[in-house]
Amino acid sequence: MKLFLFHTPEEVPEQGAPDCAIAIDVLRATSTMAAALAAGAEAIQVFSDIDSLLATSATWPAEKCLRAGERGGGKVEGCDLGNSPLDHSAERSGGKRLFMSTTNGTRCLKRIEHAPMVITAALTTRLAVVNFLLAHNPETVWLVGSGWEGTYSLEDTVCAGAVIHGVIAATGQTFKDLAGNDATIAAVSLYLQWQDQMLDLMHYASHGQRLLGLDNEADLKYCAQLDVLDIVPRQHEVGVLGL
Repeated sequence: MKLFLFHTPEEVPEQGAPDCAIAIDVLRATSTMAAALAAGAEAIQVFSDIDSLLATSATWPAEKCLRAGERGGGKVEGCDLGNSPLDHSAERSGGKRLFMSTTNGTRCLKRIEHAPMVITAALTTRLAVVNFLLAHNPETVWLVGSGWEGTYSLEDTVCAGAVIHGVIAATGQTFKDLAGNDATIAAVSLYLQWQDQMLDLMHYASHGQRLLGLDNEADLKYCAQLDVLDIVPRQHEVGVLGL
C-alpha cells in the first residue's frame, strides 16, 4: 500500500487514479456525513452547487428528504440544515436522504468521484478508516484534504496524519514502505505533535477561528474527537454515499 496526501483538491493530479481515494473535511463536511449516516440517514447525495441540489431534491418525496447547504460557514437560504454534525439525530435524519452542498468538502468529493473506491474520513472515524484500509489493502491511496477555497487547512492534514499513523502502527511498516510523497510524512509529524491537543489545534486553525467567530465552538469540540464512530461513508454510485 502506498499512501499519497494532497492538501487540497487543486493538488490532485490530472492524470491517473488511485485504487482508493479518501476525502477529508474535518471542519465540517466529512464529520457531518459520518454523523448523518450514524444517525440513520439513507444516503448522502453531494453537489458542487446549490441550484443543482435544490433541483434534484425537489424530485424526492418531501418526507424522505433533507437539504443541507453551507457557504462561508452558514446555512444557505432554502435549505433545511447547514453543515453541522450536531444537526443529525435518529429523529431528524433517520431514513432520509441528505442532499448536501458545502463550501469545500463536497467540492473535494466531486474531484475524486471517479476513483474505483471512494470513502470519507474524519477524526471521528479515524480508526474505522484505518481498519477499512487494512481490510481492503488498496495498492494506491490518495488522501485529499478539502482545505478552504483552495488553501491549506491544518485540521485536514492532521486527520490524514492520524490515518497514516494508524496504518503504520497496525502493520509495523515504515515510511519507506508506505509514503508515496513527502506530505504523508509531514502529516504524521503534525499528528504526533498535536494528538493530545486536537481541540487546541482546531482553535488555532484558520477555519476553526471562522467557526468561533460564528459562535460555534460546539462543532469544534465534536469534530476534534478521535474514533467515536465505527463507520466509513463510502460512495456506492457517483455522487452518492452510504454505509
